Amino acid sequence: MNFGFDRSELMGAFLEEVDEQIQLLEQGLLRLEDHGDSPEVIQSLFRVAHTLKGSSAAMGFEEMKLLVHKMEDVLEQLRQGRLSVTRQMVDILFQCLDRLQYIRNEVVSGGGIQTDTRSVIEALHNLLTDGVLTIVPPSGPRESLVLDEEQASQVDDAIEKGRHVWICEVDINPACEMKFARAHLVLRQLHDMGTVIATLPDLHHLEIDDSQVGQVTYLLDTHLDPDELDQTIREFVDIQAVRIKPFIRQAVGTVTAEMVTIDQPPSVPKDIKRTVHMVRVDVDRLEQLMNLVGELVIDQTRIAQAGKVLRDRYRTDETVGDMEQISHHLIRVVGELQESVMKIRMLPIEQLFNRFPRLVRDLAHSLEKEVHLELVGQETELDRTVIEEISDPLIHLIRNALDHGIEPVEDRKIAGKPTKGTLRIAASHQENQVVITIEDDGAGIDPQKIKASAIRKGIISEQEAEGLTDHDAIQLIYRPGFSTAENISDVSGRGVGMDIVREHIEKLNGLIDVESRVGKGTKFTIKLPLTLAIITGLLVKFGKHTYVLPMGSVVEIVRVPEEEINLVKGQPMAVVRERALPVVWLHDYFGFRRSDRQKKHLSIVIVGVAEKRLGLVVDELIGNQEIVVKPLGSYIGKVEGISGVTILGDGNVAPILDVVGVARLIDSRNAAAGHITV
Repeated sequence: MNFGFDRSELMGAFLEEVDEQIQLLEQGLLRLEDHGDSPEVIQSLFRVAHTLKGSSAAMGFEEMKLLVHKMEDVLEQLRQGRLSVTRQMVDILFQCLDRLQYIRNEVVSGGGIQTDTRSVIEALHNLLTDGVLTIVPPSGPRESLVLDEEQASQVDDAIEKGRHVWICEVDINPACEMKFARAHLVLRQLHDMGTVIATLPDLHHLEIDDSQVGQVTYLLDTHLDPDELDQTIREFVDIQAVRIKPFIRQAVGTVTAEMVTIDQPPSVPKDIKRTVHMVRVDVDRLEQLMNLVGELVIDQTRIAQAGKVLRDRYRTDETVGDMEQISHHLIRVVGELQESVMKIRMLPIEQLFNRFPRLVRDLAHSLEKEVHLELVGQETELDRTVIEEISDPLIHLIRNALDHGIEPVEDRKIAGKPTKGTLRIAASHQENQVVITIEDDGAGIDPQKIKASAIRKGIISEQEAEGLTDHDAIQLIYRPGFSTAENISDVSGRGVGMDIVREHIEKLNGLIDVESRVGKGTKFTIKLPLTLAIITGLLVKFGKHTYVLPMGSVVEIVRVPEEEINLVKGQPMAVVRERALPVVWLHDYFGFRRSDRQKKHLSIVIVGVAEKRLGLVVDELIGNQEIVVKPLGSYIGKVEGISGVTILGDGNVAPILDVVGVARLIDSRNAAAGHITV
């Protein structure tokens, strides 16, 4: 009998519920660790586990049901006071949570359940029978193989041309004395048989220790079938097992299997009270709606401009007055429509912040440090695209704060600090920007150590170091390859983290500042635009040409007497608020003459590129305006220093300056001329 239920619809609802329940379990376990035998926390966890057990049983996922049932048994013993919360207990419950996530991913991939839950179920059983808890390593993958845009493009190209993309999981014998070398031999052989798109762990990092090489995953683009691959790999000595699986495309930009994904923000938890009022909409439809609203914004700006011209020309005509009223009404309606569509694209940053408690907890334990995490402003809303892009930079900053910033317990005792360090992550709105701060009360950044490390690594010379202020010295942390870590660890020390942070923030037209006091702590402040589709721009003129500067990149506007501009190594410089600032005439770079008008003061727009600041001399400031970003298109192609165009109220097209590209253009010209860079 068919009651009208679609299996795919039920599966979608089930997966949404699993995402929500796993997130609630993670939050509950973190509270359990902090509050011990709190009856409210234990009851909440028990209720979530019971719900998850029922839904997994109803869908026929026996492995998930059995694991959650055993977790429920432990929570029941806690609820009755027969067991006490211990660090080891929480660790094993987190391992159970990881297994549940693996099973959930396998359900999505459709390749069958292969995650082994026997070890954790046995550990839970031992706890229930004699109170002795056996800690076992996770049998599933500890992390995901994250593909960047280029690697994802390689996968798409292989599919389009009819080639195979296989996930080759290779287990190396634990007794092998040179696991890393063995993994490299397999890598070279696979390269002869096709193209290895990515590996986990990343075998291109020569610093990987043999202890990190147990199971190696290769993502391979090839014409060969799995039997040929299996036979070839097994010919190597010390290869214990080989598993070859096809990948499955889960969503646009995501390659999934047991171990292959591209990071996505967690699903938005359902608001139970409002579930019946919610409608799931494809993201592409929202993008199309945003584009149409963008066209309306352009037209309402042009109508307003035309209305001003008609009013000046026909002041006594009543029809012009009527048109002006219609124009004002249209502006208000389009503004409200634009705001509504923007809100639809917005997600609370809580969806990103929810990842951090578990991350901080695991890192603190691995580093043997005590850390208290404070999250503030989780309700702050941000465009979904920006949330996806800012995830990696924030994780890098958090890892650095725990590894480099917050000191070990003994060092904090000696310094007279509380043994538990504090990491505070906050988000808030400021005008049309979101401000995110990551602040710790650790050792701070020592400018002298920064200089010494930069000299040792050849990033700067001793002569250059002598001329750096403390503020400029701290900015060296963003240089590629910079690191003060004496030993490379799983957490940091490879000199890539802060460089990645800077590149991501530049990509988003954002700003980053750092404040640090030795022995007191460090605070990173990131400023990001709310959205990347419709932005507020500052209209300026260089000669007769109108350009747009994104307001998210504008720090301030100042007027400086021309005689206060001095040349330093060929680069014009001005001192603004006790800071030396490079001053640039973009006329020279874009190929048109500087203004001939004599002015006592120069109008300078100070813009920011991640941690950098520079001043752009403009001939005229026109004002702010909501602008719609339009791409240049394939016919024109990429233009250095220009990110796109917009249509102004008079119908003319104005280029939008790419502040990152402008800075690179200036640096390359200065380097060619032997001047200092900005």
